[in-house]
Amino acid sequence: MRFVLPVRIWLGIPALFALSEVVPSVLAADTPLTADQVIAKAVVRSQRVQSKSSQPVYTYTKVTVTEELDSAGKVKERKEKAYRVFFEGGSTRLKLVEVNGHPANEADLKKQADNESNLRQIGGSSKSAKGDARENLLTPELVSRFSFKLLGQTQLNGRNAYQIAFQPKSPEPPVRRMVDRLLNRISGTIWIDADEFEIARADVRLGSEVDLLGGVVGSLKKLAYTMTRTRVADGVWLNSFSSGDFEGRKLLDWMRIKTRSQSGNFRLLRVTS
Repeated sequence: MRFVLPVRIWLGIPALFALSEVVPSVLAADTPLTADQVIAKAVVRSQRVQSKSSQPVYTYTKVTVTEELDSAGKVKERKEKAYRVFFEGGSTRLKLVEVNGHPANEADLKKQADNESNLRQIGGSSKSAKGDARENLLTPELVSRFSFKLLGQTQLNGRNAYQIAFQPKSPEPPVRRMVDRLLNRISGTIWIDADEFEIARADVRLGSEVDLLGGVVGSLKKLAYTMTRTRVADGVWLNSFSSGDFEGRKLLDWMRIKTRSQSGNFRLLRVTS
C-alpha cells in the first residue's frame, strides 16, 4: 500500500495560509498602531464576516499546478487541476472541473474528496454546511502562537499596507494537532491593508526541519510559500495567487514538490440574507 499522508500534508500547507470582511478604520498619524493592534483588528475583521446577516456569494475559477521533482530538479510528474470556486462568509467550496485538461471523472472527484478530508484532519478543522474556512484562518488561536513586529508601512497594489514580521513565540506553544508542530517552525512576513485590515500578501518559510509523526513516515526540510490576495469589492478580498516549494522525506525517499495556484474571473452571484 502506498502511503501518501506526508505528500498531502505538504500540498495542504498552502491551505493553512489564507481570509475575509469589513471593519472601517482611520489611520491616525499621531497615534500609530502597533503590530499587535493591527493583528487584533485583522482578527476581529475575519470573525465578523461569519456573523453578518447578509452575505455576498462570489464565484471564480482556480487553476492549480503541482509538480514533483527528482533529485536533479527535473519534473517527473505534473498535475494541473481546474476548479470552480464558491465563496460565502469566509467559507469556500471547490468544485473540481478538469484534471490535466480533461473533465474530472468519478475517480478524480473521490480522490479530491479524500484529500479535502485529510486536510481537515491535519488542520484539526471541520467542514461546515457552507464549506471549508480556508479563507478565514486568521483566528485568535492561530495568532496566539506567534510574536509580531511592525516593519513599517508600504504601498501594495496602490494601497497602504502594514508590513509585519512574525515568528513563533518562545517557549513554543503546545502541540495538540499535527499542524501545530509545523506552526512552531514557521516565520515570515505579512502585509495587512491599512484601511480594511485584510491580509494582502504573506510570505512564509520554514525555520528548521519538522518530523512528521515522530519522523517515522517522513519529515519536512524546506517550505517556502507566498500568497497574494485581491480586493474584488469593498471589504471583499480573495486569494488570487500562491506558490510553494516543499522539500523533505517520505519514508526513505527524498521528495520535492512545487505548487502554483492562480485564481480569476471573480464575480458576484448573489447576496444572501
